[in-house]
Amino acid sequence: MTFDQIAWLPLSAGVTAVGIALSYLAFRRRGLAAGLRATAWSLLPLAAYLTGALRTVWNIGSAVVGFVTGLVFSPMVWAGVVVTGVSALLFFVSGGMRGRTLSRARAAGADPEAAAKPGTPRKPAKAAGPQPVEGGAKPAPADDFSDIEDILKRRGIS
Repeated sequence: MTFDQIAWLPLSAGVTAVGIALSYLAFRRRGLAAGLRATAWSLLPLAAYLTGALRTVWNIGSAVVGFVTGLVFSPMVWAGVVVTGVSALLFFVSGGMRGRTLSRARAAGADPEAAAKPGTPRKPAKAAGPQPVEGGAKPAPADDFSDIEDILKRRGIS
């Protein structure tokens, strides 16, 4: 049904007349303020017809209904909704990963902003094992599994 197929003047005038009758009842039961407010609401349908705003309201309503029915019944739109959900999920996951990177960098005493940027070289960890001693003499080399043994001991595995 199109806008021009409906007899809007009698419809608007009828709604306004019924509203004014109900406004009189509101005035008798709840007082002058309630009656005036109800009369103001009752005059809006006729005012919308006379100013041409009724056609705009019709166009907005039909556009909303068209959008909703297109959304509900279109597989392509649902694919778009799924892609939007995946995008939002990826934003949340990447934010959590960035937060972990920043907290690890803070715990290690490194610059947290530099650690969060991809491609930024990280400070090498201190070498586990024998360190050179002043005077040029090196201690005997420890076996290569000492750092692994330390990790296992900290976790309660021996």
